[in-house]
Amino acid sequence: MIDWLSEVLAVDETISGIIDDGLTRSISTLDVTSPASFRAVLIAVLANQTERPLLAVTSTYREAEQLTAELVALLGESEVAYYPAWEVLPHERLSPRAEVVGRRLAVLRRIAGHNGQPPKVVVGPVRSILQPQSVGLADIVPVELKVGADYDLNQLASDLVNAAYARVDLVERRGEFAVRGGIVDIFPPTQPHPVRIDFFGDTIEDIRYFSVADQRSTDETLNTVIAPPCRELILTEKVRDRAKKLASQHPQLAEILEKIAQGQPTEGMESLIPVLVDGLELLVDVLPEDALVLVCDPELVATRSDELVKTSQEFLQASWGVAAAGGEVPIDLGASAYRSLAQVRKHVLQRGQAWWTLSPFTLEVTDEEIDSQTETEPELADLNISGVTSRQLAVSVSPYLAGDAEGVIAGIARAKQAGNSVLIAVEGRGLGHR
Repeated sequence: MIDWLSEVLAVDETISGIIDDGLTRSISTLDVTSPASFRAVLIAVLANQTERPLLAVTSTYREAEQLTAELVALLGESEVAYYPAWEVLPHERLSPRAEVVGRRLAVLRRIAGHNGQPPKVVVGPVRSILQPQSVGLADIVPVELKVGADYDLNQLASDLVNAAYARVDLVERRGEFAVRGGIVDIFPPTQPHPVRIDFFGDTIEDIRYFSVADQRSTDETLNTVIAPPCRELILTEKVRDRAKKLASQHPQLAEILEKIAQGQPTEGMESLIPVLVDGLELLVDVLPEDALVLVCDPELVATRSDELVKTSQEFLQASWGVAAAGGEVPIDLGASAYRSLAQVRKHVLQRGQAWWTLSPFTLEVTDEEIDSQTETEPELADLNISGVTSRQLAVSVSPYLAGDAEGVIAGIARAKQAGNSVLIAVEGRGLGHR
């Protein structure tokens, strides 16, 4: 369908111009004005025609999930990936949910091409592009189990523990596993249900889902199951050694650091990532250098990013305030703080990637207004829109005509008489026939 849709829309000069901008790679910053309801179609057409990896950024989780669903309908599930953000702040002594971590790591491996063709479009809330993450997450190899393959049970248990799975008697939550004789129950964070693996010796005979409620196996079998890590801080020997050294230097963190040094995953250990890993990077660093970043509703994204950065800074300042009042001097975790949107944009452009904004509003800001704002907020200088190329699509949204079939038909007739093309989208084939 997307090929037909691209062919139909390319007849319009404004849309074909946007496609040419993406193909030539000559424009690194561009503001595109179009209705919000047309956004998913535009992104899908760009992904199909330019063959460039796209990163679509929204202001909230809900918008990202909705845009992902729309793009999946247009491009197919294999071409779209949703990259969630942590639901906790980088410095909080709380760990992100295993489900979130598992989905993030699975997407990173797809982007890197480790699990087949990379997706054409990655969608994420702005929070996911502002937060630095450990370098090399895309290269972490998950536990992979296939029917007919051999896997030593003791080695499997060890590998799952190293991937931060908790060994329990009864599997009920994501990130847990249990071993009972020749049966291993695992609840990978990316699976809708836990899986039960039956072994004959060291050979995997059967893999199937089971119910958490009654622990009974279902009839649905699987040929392969992949169990990604449940934490983004993998407790390697190097990480353990660093934790052991830091424990003596920071007594207030001795308890959590000693557990890490012993190879025991503990709640909130991700807050120490900046001082335990070799380096940090942004999501855009994992994407190819010809990637195109599409910021949806830049006004809302900028507001949300500003709120996140301020909250993160207040959290850090509070810890230093306690130290100034006579408490222990906190460990410096500033490296994992949210980057500002201006910093991310500057980094994207320095890498040779493109930064486009998709907004229903036209840029109408004077140079004087820009200069005035950057004087009071210098960090906004890298978001300066002066000189940014603008494109306005010749696309309009029809008036709301729910239940008025005659009004819809009359509107279509008027549009056709004016020489315009009309695109009608409906939820389902049956509704379209009616």
